[in-house]
Amino acid sequence: MPTPVIPLSSARALHLAAQGLLSPVKRKARPADVISAIERMGLLQIDTISVVARSPYLVLFSRLGDYQPEWLEQALAARQLFEYWAHEACFLPIDDFGLLRHRMLDPQGMGWKHSQEWVNKHHAAIEALLQHVAAQGPVRSADFTAEKRGANGWWDWKPEKRHLEILFTTGKLMVAERRNFHRVYDLTQRLLPDWDDNAHALPQAAAQQEMLRRSCRYLGIFRAEWLADYYRLKRVTPKKLLETLVQQEEISPVNIDGLDGEFYVHQSLAAELALAEQGKLKSSVTSLLSPFDPVVWDRRRALELFDFDYRLECYTPKEKRQYGYFTLPLLQRGELIGRVDAKMHRKQGVFEIISFHLQPKTKLNKQRCQDIRQAITRTAKWHGAQQVSLGDIPAPLAAEWATGW
Repeated sequence: MPTPVIPLSSARALHLAAQGLLSPVKRKARPADVISAIERMGLLQIDTISVVARSPYLVLFSRLGDYQPEWLEQALAARQLFEYWAHEACFLPIDDFGLLRHRMLDPQGMGWKHSQEWVNKHHAAIEALLQHVAAQGPVRSADFTAEKRGANGWWDWKPEKRHLEILFTTGKLMVAERRNFHRVYDLTQRLLPDWDDNAHALPQAAAQQEMLRRSCRYLGIFRAEWLADYYRLKRVTPKKLLETLVQQEEISPVNIDGLDGEFYVHQSLAAELALAEQGKLKSSVTSLLSPFDPVVWDRRRALELFDFDYRLECYTPKEKRQYGYFTLPLLQRGELIGRVDAKMHRKQGVFEIISFHLQPKTKLNKQRCQDIRQAITRTAKWHGAQQVSLGDIPAPLAAEWATGW
């Protein structure tokens, strides 16, 4: 059977379909949609920057539209989700606890997230903290007083914060809930009383193979080199797995017109692939994306698939930034057409568009301007803004916007 050949635009649409970004939602969001969206993506990366809505909320908004952010915390507190290191710190479906458990049981390869030297030096204090949680109940880092605040990241955390993170990384503590987005830690055995490592935890090799397999579905269309990044796997070779998945018809080869190399499509997109072969698969979603959205978090993949070279510049000195502190990639009908440097002024009720940078050779026609205005308006309203403030934006978009909102 000949390998299907699809246009690049259809390949992008297949990826967006896998990620829940093919078509806008047509009904009002419900709390269960938060779980469904995370299950579809596999994981939801956590970041605390709050210039606009924090990343996990914004990723969900891109897919669900107007929903209540507290539904995410409610799902965590109800033990429908858990937190752990997956791509980075992530919310994951609770059924995937066994998929990540091997990292907790053998955390030596997790870099800065686990320091055996710190464990050896502070063993007694760490055990005392664990016993305190066992006897007194859940704790926050804020429950402990810092002697001083440093400015150099992890290694300047107060000792108790570092102890809590060690206990979290080793799986002895879990995040029971979040209060004002701050973690509340409790014993894993108390939160998951029926958990049995011997019966439920996957060995590392099996877990990694399953992560690669799932990444095929989450990406929808992919090349082998894209798979490892989804769960930040190291030293894995997916070739044999892909051969098996092809034989089992879980994935199938596909060629993309304009891109070299071997690509595969997951069988869950069989209906969409049939449309893609006819050039009839189109994305109609226009949305501001989080910098930590799965569509853009792998810089190499975003460049290869969308011709979008994206770097988050909040960690870059101000004088060296090209686009802004926390620029949001703009997805418009299957293309990443630019980035928006935005800020929500919560006390004033103003959603500020500081600057808008289009991709090279991107033209702003009437449809595109309308899509962008509507997407920014939806995002601003969801943030609770009473006004959109326009800064450095292209003239056609300013004309479409007229006097603002």
